[in-house]
Amino acid sequence: MSEDTDAKPPAVTPARVVIALCLVAPFVAMLWVSSYAKVEPTFIGIPFFYWYQMLWVLVSTALTMVAYKLWQRDQRARKGGASA
Repeated sequence: MSEDTDAKPPAVTPARVVIALCLVAPFVAMLWVSSYAKVEPTFIGIPFFYWYQMLWVLVSTALTMVAYKLWQRDQRARKGGASA
């Protein structure tokens, strides 16, 4: 068996750390239920428990878009700057 010298494990870069944080943040926020398991403050009559979760739907969408764009940029940089 010969080793392929071109096959290297992916490097941990600052962009990849930001991507990971963008993707992990919504999970942590939603799994930490005690932080939002309350009624007050209400927003247009909706208890905090519900509007906080709905807000995270929008925040998660934005964070996923940021992670995707960073991933695209990282992949282009690794391939030598070829535009897609």
